[in-house]
Amino acid sequence: MSFLTGDQPQPCRLPEPGTHITGLDCYSMGSVDCRESTKENYLDNMEPVVFGVVELPRRSRGRLLLHGMVMFGREFCYAVEAAFVTPVLLSVGLPQSLYSLVWLISPILGFLLQPIIGSASDYCRSPWGRRRPYILALGIMMLMGLTLFLNGDAVISVLVQDRSLKRIWAIVIVMFGVVLFDFAADFIDGPVKAYLFDVCSYTDKERGLHYHALLTGLGGAFGYLVGAMDWGHSSLGRLLGSEYQVIYFFSALTWTVFLIVHLFSIPETPLAKDINLDTLNPNALLLISTHSSSGGYGSLHGSMSQESEPDLRPRSFSALGEANSVTSSAKQPNKEKRMTLKSCLLAMINMPSHYRCLCVSHLLGWTAFLCNMLFFTDFMGQIVYKGNPYADHNSTAYERYERGVEIGCWGLCINAISSALYSYVQRLLLPYIGLKGLYFVGYFVFGLGTSLIGLFPNIITTLILCSVFGVMSSTLYTIPFNLISEYHREEEVQRKMGKGNHAGQDRGTGVDCAALTCMVQLAQIIVGAGLGALVNMAGSVIVVVLSASAMSLIGCLFITLFIRYVE
Repeated sequence: MSFLTGDQPQPCRLPEPGTHITGLDCYSMGSVDCRESTKENYLDNMEPVVFGVVELPRRSRGRLLLHGMVMFGREFCYAVEAAFVTPVLLSVGLPQSLYSLVWLISPILGFLLQPIIGSASDYCRSPWGRRRPYILALGIMMLMGLTLFLNGDAVISVLVQDRSLKRIWAIVIVMFGVVLFDFAADFIDGPVKAYLFDVCSYTDKERGLHYHALLTGLGGAFGYLVGAMDWGHSSLGRLLGSEYQVIYFFSALTWTVFLIVHLFSIPETPLAKDINLDTLNPNALLLISTHSSSGGYGSLHGSMSQESEPDLRPRSFSALGEANSVTSSAKQPNKEKRMTLKSCLLAMINMPSHYRCLCVSHLLGWTAFLCNMLFFTDFMGQIVYKGNPYADHNSTAYERYERGVEIGCWGLCINAISSALYSYVQRLLLPYIGLKGLYFVGYFVFGLGTSLIGLFPNIITTLILCSVFGVMSSTLYTIPFNLISEYHREEEVQRKMGKGNHAGQDRGTGVDCAALTCMVQLAQIIVGAGLGALVNMAGSVIVVVLSASAMSLIGCLFITLFIRYVE
């Protein structure tokens, strides 16, 4: 098998005597035996032929790696932003009082709008697929934000000659670039995860998420390494003009190439073309008509209709609903209902309790993680190296602080590498402790490690314990989405058995993934609005890592008590 093969569906096989005929087996592909199957065989099986249309093939390792390349590029750019956002903002003269505004605008917008975009992608009818148009648009926004962030000062210096106006416009452009980049980079995670769920079978989703975590860690590591190099005195720096332009060149090139690779990695079936009526046999059409009024969990189709037979389509697809709209469009209007902000928030509030608990645990985890990550370099400079960021720039105290920030960047690089390595450790531990066990371990290790950093803040201990940041990062990027996949699988089994309750479920997979990602924005809002005041009250940055430890350990307790165990 070649690197990219293994994406072909399995051939139709006849069922053993006494077994039910599945939709994949009965899908009309020229099999005489399949065409001779009776209507009763289909109805008894409770799995119509529509399922066969969207039954997904196994994806090769190469395809899954190419699909995950977008996470490498995104995390590469994230690392560049984390390393240079403070120097760039200081260089253009942004007052310190506006720092919190920069960090709060993007998560507030993301928290309000991300579920809307997730829901819209569930029903996007682009010929290119449901998720990829949104991923492309957000990818372009990321590139625009990165361009304004790293080049805004240089562009304004050329266009504006007045010194006071130059400073004002430079601040505006750079701030807009930072907000635009953060907004798009945070938003893109939901459609990327939903894209993976849409094009991969159940057995491939776990592998795909692990590759995402691996490439996320590697992307962050390379981003921090590129940012740590002195490009200003290199030949490339002299050619492009400055260090920031060199960093922009590498970042833009990496993001553009890997975004294109991701978009062409695995074909995505357009929503309006999920069902090809010309290829279905009469029994198939009969069953589509029979179940045309069904609506189910994860779909907006059934939200406005009466409760009917169990939804028989696979999760994260609207194949049966599309078959309904195709076969009956001449008789009745399409009842698909787009989400508004109000209906989306109601859908999130009314979600099943195990989804709500998953969102709460995700919020606790990201709050703990961001408490540590956003202030870690400052902690290294002030606490570990005993420097002073407010001292004169030619003083020893300020030089110690700068050295601590530099070493803190190397600690974040260790975090990124350990995140990539732990993604493989997760796969080894999964058969023994399960998803809930992995979830608990990630939070517990992070909570324990950050508490030790706060209690024993010396250089060697801190750098060694930076590896626990990667454990938490890999956990947050994979386990909650794996749990969503498992929950959807359970819902699907219940629907097939006629036990599911699917009345009024105004959500699709895009909204489920977006609901989790919204917790990241909410965590940023909490950290950005509250942690600074907490540091001022405590009078020391050491409260940052202790707060991260406390939140993580609270998350451990919450996972133990409220997260549903999955086999």
